[in-house]
Amino acid sequence: MIQGLKQKATSGILWTALQKYSTMLIQFVSGIILARLLTPHDYGCIGMLMIFMLLAESFIDGGFGSALIQKKNPTQTDYSTIFFWNMGLSGVLYAVLYLAAPAIARFYDIPLLSDILRVQGLVLFVYAFNIVQRNQLQKQLNFKILSIVTILTSITALSVTIIMAYHGFGVWALVAQNMLTAAIPALVFWFYVKWRPQLVFSWQSFHELFSFGFYMFLTNLLNQFGHQIQGLLIGKFYNADTMGYYSKANSTERLASTSISKVMSQVTYPLYAELQHDKTALGDMIRKITLTLSYVTFPLMFLLLLCAKPLFILLYSDRWTDSVPYFQVLCIAGLAYSLQSVNYQSVAAIGKSRTMFVWTFVKRAVGILFVVAGLMLDGMRGLLVGMVLNTWFSYFVNIWLVSKHIGYRWQKQLLDVSPVLLVSSAIAAFTYAIGTLCSLPLYADGVLKFAIFVALYAVCSVLFRLEAYQLFCEAAKPFTKKIKLKIQKK
Repeated sequence: MIQGLKQKATSGILWTALQKYSTMLIQFVSGIILARLLTPHDYGCIGMLMIFMLLAESFIDGGFGSALIQKKNPTQTDYSTIFFWNMGLSGVLYAVLYLAAPAIARFYDIPLLSDILRVQGLVLFVYAFNIVQRNQLQKQLNFKILSIVTILTSITALSVTIIMAYHGFGVWALVAQNMLTAAIPALVFWFYVKWRPQLVFSWQSFHELFSFGFYMFLTNLLNQFGHQIQGLLIGKFYNADTMGYYSKANSTERLASTSISKVMSQVTYPLYAELQHDKTALGDMIRKITLTLSYVTFPLMFLLLLCAKPLFILLYSDRWTDSVPYFQVLCIAGLAYSLQSVNYQSVAAIGKSRTMFVWTFVKRAVGILFVVAGLMLDGMRGLLVGMVLNTWFSYFVNIWLVSKHIGYRWQKQLLDVSPVLLVSSAIAAFTYAIGTLCSLPLYADGVLKFAIFVALYAVCSVLFRLEAYQLFCEAAKPFTKKIKLKIQKK
């Protein structure tokens, strides 16, 4: 069984990687173009509303998506029950957002936000309509169709957004992008997946899935609130421009820190669920994924921190220079954030949803305390430091939970990732010192730092025989073989 899962995992990771990195390239191009057509104020308006949209989406999922994947053999009744529950709940939540929109606009003192929220809130119906089909494809590890649809959706949405931004639609271009990104996959999956809801609603199915999904729902709700609380505070105590600078810094950092982990997590959660009764195999899988992720993500975050200013000016223009210090601080949080899902999902997969909720409550309560205290003591800089402390605290809690419930000891995990962290940080310090001594122009300085860091990291990986490097090479073999075979056929 494990060998079959490995084959499915390899195929799933390959397609998910294609999807993720194609989407990243599209977002990369999108960020470059739209940053020149739109203002920080436009991005700030959307950023201020994210907490309300994401909390509403968490209510719709309610943890049932995870419950359907975690359950071994969900029935047609299970799927139909969740479908109708989600559709009904989306109507209730949209009504709440519609009525609350004027008050939210007054909270931020930006009247336009009322209309934006009422239009963007329609995404809730699309999300509810689509969630069962998407979960069926994930459970079947059918990542090929998920990847193709996501890539085509990104291209279409980007094209429409650029056209609208060019013709002066401003923030409404970003609203259209969000709407299309949700609507296109929903339509495609409805016609591709043969499943259709039956006119049945079973309270027995609901309660069975709810027993697991309820705590997953509360956990996701707390996570979303914890992740978005800083946006709420920035929007309230600062202006839309500051919110825009923060949003651009945060989205760029998250694109880098989670690019690989998101690829892995889409595939690994169903695999974790399959191995939930074999703790030894599960712990070994977590270890290998953790080391592989750290080998790529840790040096990437240090490299971005070193080259932040030339990177932002090159990509987004000097209009976004104020985002640079925010981005650099967030890169420190990204080191821990890149490994969050590996541990988080493994605990969910073994059915410990109640435990996850309890500890998520602790993590988010402490995290909010860090962020609010930081804001009060040192303004924006203090808030960002609070975010860093919050992220690292959450990471330590997650690895402790894995240690307790799966057996991959937290001390062992820290020892496993420490060689990569030490090598990356030492090279970053050396590279920074060289750049300071040379005092080159902006772009030349960025190129020099990039070249030194990459060259030294490659040399040290081989010289010190890092286990993470060896696992990375092992994980890359199936993909390189497929590429070689395709080249040979041509």
